[in-house]
Amino acid sequence: RGGPTSSTTPARRWSQHYTVVALCFAAIFISYLDRTNISVASIAMKEQFGWTETTKGLVLSSFFIGYLLLQVVSGLLANKYGGRVVLGVAVIAWSLFTVLTPPAALWSLGTLIAARIALGLGEAAVFPGTVNMIGRWVPAQGRTRAMAFATSGISMGTLIALPLTAYLVRSYGWPMPFYLFGALGLLWAILWFVFVGEGRGVEDAKPLAGRAVPWRTIMRTPAVWAIIVNHFCHNWTLYVLLAWLPSYFKATFGVSLASAGLLSAAPWLVSFVMSIVIGFVADAMLARGYGATFVRKLLQVIGSVGAAAFMLLLHTAPSAAVAAAVMCGVTGMLAFCFAGFAVNSFDIAPRYADVIWGISNTFATIPGIIGVYVTGWLVDRTGGYAAPFLVTAGLAFTGGLVYLAIGSGEKKID
Repeated sequence: RGGPTSSTTPARRWSQHYTVVALCFAAIFISYLDRTNISVASIAMKEQFGWTETTKGLVLSSFFIGYLLLQVVSGLLANKYGGRVVLGVAVIAWSLFTVLTPPAALWSLGTLIAARIALGLGEAAVFPGTVNMIGRWVPAQGRTRAMAFATSGISMGTLIALPLTAYLVRSYGWPMPFYLFGALGLLWAILWFVFVGEGRGVEDAKPLAGRAVPWRTIMRTPAVWAIIVNHFCHNWTLYVLLAWLPSYFKATFGVSLASAGLLSAAPWLVSFVMSIVIGFVADAMLARGYGATFVRKLLQVIGSVGAAAFMLLLHTAPSAAVAAAVMCGVTGMLAFCFAGFAVNSFDIAPRYADVIWGISNTFATIPGIIGVYVTGWLVDRTGGYAAPFLVTAGLAFTGGLVYLAIGSGEKKID
């Protein structure tokens, strides 16, 4: 366990490979339980504490301040020390702050915001750590589906968090999901350090020891900026839906809290299934000789433009059921992007994939601060969700055009 490929039997190597990917999926799953539960719990918290929609938007967006600050640092730490330690320590840290969220909220709004920022600081390492571990353990020909499966934890975490949080809030009060989900993260950490060893399962012909990160080359590469722009646009859509979907269903169609959670969960089931399917489709296309540039651009453009089209239809939905169906279209299209920009850093700079993810996710966290807050502001000013959904659609469409113009699947940085 933890030795290099040359000293590990194939059966053992593949066993470790699956264990690593499964636990990375679980880490992302738990991270989305912990960051998403407040989108439902905040409905009850708003009533108890007398928040406005703008105040609620501030609480929801504060997580992303901490999340943004440590993205690049997390990528560098994972690149230097490996994802095992970085990801393991991060899950322990953010789980503790999840547990501390209810007492922080009861103390004051300021301490709640501080706890959410601290949660974001911990979760900043989840994707750089995952990217590093996939690069260390998964052969190149399987990385798209491995990354797609791991990142499908976003969808599954959201799928479970929304209805489960609604049930827990209704049955036990809004603090319960924070206590339960935080404890789950601490259990994960035990499994991670017991079953995942040091080392790697894929040989690295040129070890990184002593090598400086080529910052200038990275930041001057157009293909890197294609990833950055699309990560930003993708996450604007993702974070707006994560934070505001339950409130949208409740405010627009007058459904109950439990129904809002269930309706909001349905699109993420579609996203989960589509993420896995598209990962296999992308790797199959690559195996059949299609160029990586063609595959990445095709799937990314379908995802971005398709999501934009469905977002434009959303404000015309006549019922909650139709709105849920349209939302399934949005999230189903977004899943294509997990085989587009999300895995693209392995194509253009395999040795620095974790660093590039940290850079792109720094930019892509800005929508969590601005987009989530601005959505609340626009809802307060306009009395509805048509305006923020129009802005979201425009950004998704723009991302697709940028990727079509400058995206690449060729290796750019050695």
